[in-house]
Amino acid sequence: MEIEFKEDKIIFDRELSLLDSFVLSFAEHLQTNNINYVIISGYVAILFGRSRMSEDVDIFIENISFEKFLKFWYHQAIRIAKKGNFIPNIELKFVKNDLDRYSLDHRKHVKIADRSLYLSPLELQIPYKLFLGSEKDIEDARFLFKLFKDNLNIVLLKMFLTKLKISDNYANKYLGGFDES
Repeated sequence: MEIEFKEDKIIFDRELSLLDSFVLSFAEHLQTNNINYVIISGYVAILFGRSRMSEDVDIFIENISFEKFLKFWYHQAIRIAKKGNFIPNIELKFVKNDLDRYSLDHRKHVKIADRSLYLSPLELQIPYKLFLGSEKDIEDARFLFKLFKDNLNIVLLKMFLTKLKISDNYANKYLGGFDES
């Protein structure tokens, strides 16, 4: 799979899985309703080829009015899944802190198979997965770092490692050495 970085976009093509189609359809529903969103956490690694299962996809959305919320949720379940299914599902969250807001404000546009979605910046995603600290989260961070190492803003990555109180030793243990050159 060839991944192209073009300005503020990540472009690649591969066959879509059922999970990809589900996420892309939901992302299109958000876009149709003019709701800014960003996909975070485990699905980011899955999208780029990490082989692991996920029952839910985590998405931040901007704060919206109650009226807009009601319009959006019309005919939707509280935990969003296709009718008759429990998994996969979308866990929709409102932005609640500075890191969430950064993720939404600096989201990365991804084009896959002529469709679009927005992901958390990798420079935040990787430290956040290390911060979560479970085995699957650490493996997600390692996978993303190895895949995108040459395209990351290392200064920004280190800033988020510091902000999340991830020690250099811990980061080096799981990501290996890296420098700002």
